Amino acid sequence: MQSVIVGWQIYSLTHDALSLGLIGLSEAIPYLCIALFAGHVADVMNRKKIIMLSTSVYFVCTIALFVIAARFQNALIMFGPFPIYLVIFITGLARGFLSPAISALAAQLVPRELYGNASTWNSMAWQTAAVAGPAIGGLIYGFFGIEISYQVVMCLTAVGLLCFIIIQNQPMPERTKEENIFQSLKTGLKFVYHNQILLSALSLDMFAVFFGGAVSVLPIFADQILHTGAKGLGFLRAAPAFGAIIMSMLQVYWPPFKHAGRNLLYCVFGFGLMMIMFAISKNFWLTMFCLILSGMFDNVSVIIRATIVQLYTPNEMRGRVSAINGIFIGSSNELGSFESGVAAKLMGLIPSVIFGGGMTLAVVGAVRNLAPKLRKLSI
Repeated sequence: MQSVIVGWQIYSLTHDALSLGLIGLSEAIPYLCIALFAGHVADVMNRKKIIMLSTSVYFVCTIALFVIAARFQNALIMFGPFPIYLVIFITGLARGFLSPAISALAAQLVPRELYGNASTWNSMAWQTAAVAGPAIGGLIYGFFGIEISYQVVMCLTAVGLLCFIIIQNQPMPERTKEENIFQSLKTGLKFVYHNQILLSALSLDMFAVFFGGAVSVLPIFADQILHTGAKGLGFLRAAPAFGAIIMSMLQVYWPPFKHAGRNLLYCVFGFGLMMIMFAISKNFWLTMFCLILSGMFDNVSVIIRATIVQLYTPNEMRGRVSAINGIFIGSSNELGSFESGVAAKLMGLIPSVIFGGGMTLAVVGAVRNLAPKLRKLSI
């Protein structure tokens, strides 16, 4: 919800594609700067405590966004969207610590033989929220205004914090050798770099999301191309996640792990094609269909990649590998948003999205040729 509310709020202030891209950059910079250190922390400190503290910071940032929107309109007039970018910067720091801790703790809660199935259910739960969030956020913003929208976000973030509280603590993994922080980070990086399957799977998703993601410019499509306003934007933002939920349900019964590498390549290729079709569509329902299919293709790659990360990572390195995974994947969403904003500014809206989809197809071809172990992988 918060992402679509912030996006529409900044677009209302600026009517500028680059300003939308800067939302992603303001979150990606702190995330990238802190991620490796946060991964090390998740391997040496209590993971539940890290999750609780990070979520609390995120909750405070949500309150700050509400206060800015409700009480400091003059500040937005004077400074533009800078106060919002500052709060998003802090949420990036919180997410940098939260992401590796959650991933590492989740692997401790599930037996190894159920990692694939757990990844599917986890993806379904997340995508359900990703469907409901943008749709509800856009509708509440459109019908009730920004203050009520942020109040609902505050309440739901508090519920999430309470859910984390009831999760039982898990013991810290035994460390096989004592390392200082720099040695620890180097070990994690070397582990990923020398594992062709891990490195190629992460690289594939990173470049596909970086070039192929067009979420940040959806407010412009909703306003200038499709003429649907904030309400339509909510549905457009929810469409990929809706497709992901459908695919998650199918994968519960028909897992994609036989010929996993081939399936991963096919689905990222399909994602790139859907981005190109999305760019040239001027019909709301065709655009929705393309975004739904993009979510379906993307969900398969998410589940396969998450399972690969869990299966190929020792327990004592999960925090660091999850952090590297976050740098490859999580930050690429925000950097991809920035890239989309810059490309739209320089090339024009529609050509920039077509370019991104084409680059995604090129990345698939490159990974297919350079990573034979991934291409032949079955889980």
